[in-house]
Amino acid sequence: MIGVSDSAAAGVPEPGSGSARRRSKAVGSASAEWSFPADPGAVRTARTVVRRVLDDWGLNGAADMAVLLVSELVTNSLRHASGPIGVRMVLLSSDGLLVEVSDPLPDPPRERDAAPDDEGGRGLQLVACSSRRWGTRRGKSGKTVWFELSVAG
Repeated sequence: MIGVSDSAAAGVPEPGSGSARRRSKAVGSASAEWSFPADPGAVRTARTVVRRVLDDWGLNGAADMAVLLVSELVTNSLRHASGPIGVRMVLLSSDGLLVEVSDPLPDPPRERDAAPDDEGGRGLQLVACSSRRWGTRRGKSGKTVWFELSVAG
């Protein structure tokens, strides 16, 4: 099920501009964000930078799942949108990691039932099953798909 939420309501700052930015690692204020061009290399680059930041934050246990889900969502953005793709991570004070992937297409993604032989159509199911919460929200231009992972040790 897709939920709708506003990260500002959860006490999470909205993304700023710029191609890459990191803030301090203090719990509740650690964040990193990037903007990628809509080209196939964005998926690999997003995986690399997400893994690097999570390693810097000492969150290696969440890295594999975060990288997998970011890869799925960036790939979806590449397939359906034609503009910059934003990725943002925020370390939450509730032992969670918020990850957001934004693109300029305003239409929310739709979960679908993939047939056994389908090569696609499972990304949102993977996000839904692997995260503790997830959803979408519209922005001023486009949409954001977000998920939270537990990072409790």
